[in-house]
Amino acid sequence: MEKILIIGANGNIGFPLVQNLSQNHNIKVVAGVHNIKKDQEKLASIPDLELRHFDFLDSSTFESALTDVAKIFFVRPPQLAQPEKDMLPFLKYVQEQQLKQVVFISLFGVEKNPRTPHHKIEALIEELNLPYTFIRPSFFMQNLNTTHREDIVKNHDLFIPAGKSKTSFIDTRDIADVAAIALLDDKYLHQKLNITGPQALTYYEIAEVMTQVLGTKITYSKPSLLKFRHTMLKRGMKKDFVNVMVMLYLITQLGNAKTVTDETERILGHSPRNIANYVKDYREYFLN
Repeated sequence: MEKILIIGANGNIGFPLVQNLSQNHNIKVVAGVHNIKKDQEKLASIPDLELRHFDFLDSSTFESALTDVAKIFFVRPPQLAQPEKDMLPFLKYVQEQQLKQVVFISLFGVEKNPRTPHHKIEALIEELNLPYTFIRPSFFMQNLNTTHREDIVKNHDLFIPAGKSKTSFIDTRDIADVAAIALLDDKYLHQKLNITGPQALTYYEIAEVMTQVLGTKITYSKPSLLKFRHTMLKRGMKKDFVNVMVMLYLITQLGNAKTVTDETERILGHSPRNIANYVKDYREYFLN
């Protein structure tokens, strides 16, 4: 039975991906997590899931995590912004294991943005001749209930420096479903999948949808990049993470996040979730 290692199985993409793959009885799903004791409770609902300790920054975890594994899936942890230092040792180890496939969650438009960590990780994977599938999603809808939740709950405001530009948001559950298909079908090897949600919206429009669905007025204050950066650093977020966010929102302001593709629908065989679907499903995150 083929084993697939999902690194970050407790995340916004990793968790629904593990749920999806666990329904396939022809494979064995292995969850690579940073803290087994901490993540065990969340992952306990998934039957026959094997948990293994994994840390990109600790090479001593590589061997045990990858033992008997045929394929791996991973997302770049936000705090790891220097791929040559943070990711290359792991990727070299993967190369030595001669795995069948490496699925990496990259970034929509990454080919035009060489300064992003995602671009550098893609380049490293290709240089090492790993059998890859790059999934390049647009901005995650779930950024709203994670990174930006504090401002929505406390201030009923989208404190996001995206200007008036549109973004083709995608639900991470749809990304997970695309990843599951890519892991189970060899035709997606050496493919670069540019996936988006069904429409591009401004944050003014997002605020309107949230207001309607939640029954609470949500505004969009449109802060400057500098004000956003200063505020996030003041809140204690790591500098590298904040700098990557600022870079991505600059890309958004330049109009590079508005493209909508039909690739998600083509792969899934149905339309991806829209922003109203997402807000309804995550309603409790914004009203606490």
